[in-house]
Amino acid sequence: MSVTALPCCHALSTGSPLPSTTGAKNKLSKPYISFNRTARLLKLSSSNTSRNNWRFSCFKNDESSSEYSTSETSEDIIPGEIVEPETKQPNVKHDWVLNFKKATDAVFTAEPWTVPWTAKTILQVMLLWIASFWLVGSWIIPFIAHTSGFRKQTLTYRGQALYSLLTDILEGISGILILKLTLSKHHPLPPNWFQFKSPVKNKWPLDVTLSILTFPLVNHLSQLNLSLLEIAPPVAISNVEQSIVARDPVAMAMYAVVVAVCAPVWEEIVFRGFLLPSLTRYMPVWCAVVVSAVAFAVAHFNVGRVLPLVFLGVVMGTVFVRSRSLVPSMLVHSLWNAFVFVDLMR
Repeated sequence: MSVTALPCCHALSTGSPLPSTTGAKNKLSKPYISFNRTARLLKLSSSNTSRNNWRFSCFKNDESSSEYSTSETSEDIIPGEIVEPETKQPNVKHDWVLNFKKATDAVFTAEPWTVPWTAKTILQVMLLWIASFWLVGSWIIPFIAHTSGFRKQTLTYRGQALYSLLTDILEGISGILILKLTLSKHHPLPPNWFQFKSPVKNKWPLDVTLSILTFPLVNHLSQLNLSLLEIAPPVAISNVEQSIVARDPVAMAMYAVVVAVCAPVWEEIVFRGFLLPSLTRYMPVWCAVVVSAVAFAVAHFNVGRVLPLVFLGVVMGTVFVRSRSLVPSMLVHSLWNAFVFVDLMR
């Protein structure tokens, strides 16, 4: 509590009351007022809720009043001393807990999106998106390559990396076309849909930094997932790992673009940009974050990575809900994929 001295504030010193006259009742007389003394600081009694509350005893000279009140803690007055209140030291642990609580409250109290379409459209978009990825990656691109006279297995490291990059780009474009065609009848879309610039004031760089700190936990969840299901790590070496072993810089650069740029952009547009907000029509925002994270994990078709991907999906969904922008969640997704890619290079 801050201490502010009034301009006409005087210190109060209590003297002995004047002797009473014969036969009259003892009455309180006016106290002796010293105008040359400085104000004395009274220390309030300590309590459970406040230990550093301070104030002046300030009374104006009022000739019309003969009564005065003395402080209940007059025994705590230290003449001639001004006690400085203790400086409150910053509590770092409390600040972290407070920031975590704010992030949690932001998710649990977040406003839902305005969703003009129904569950039928949501299911249609997701099924078409999954089907397009499967068709493009497993049938259309291999068929075009076969008719052109070459096979992926016979390509060099750089050729395989280029093949993967082109396939990923075509898969992403097909997914965006599905979104565009399916949602075209609902244009113009309501506010806050597919935003790349945060419409709210939010310190999302801090959210991204905190998300990065969870990466070791995601890695441990991956090991836990494998141990719970008693699944042995894959023995076969992927094309990415082969290019890393070969130390082909061009191939590694193209694979880095695939995992750290293309995949985060396409997946975040679908799962955080479309699915999560659409689910808020039927459930609370926090529940939509969890459900979209589960769908994100299932869409990878890898039972050995379900736990880490669900957790990562919740983290990215929380970042997205707090910022209402796709950029922070894309950045977290990209950094995680880059973390895994660099880990493979060791």
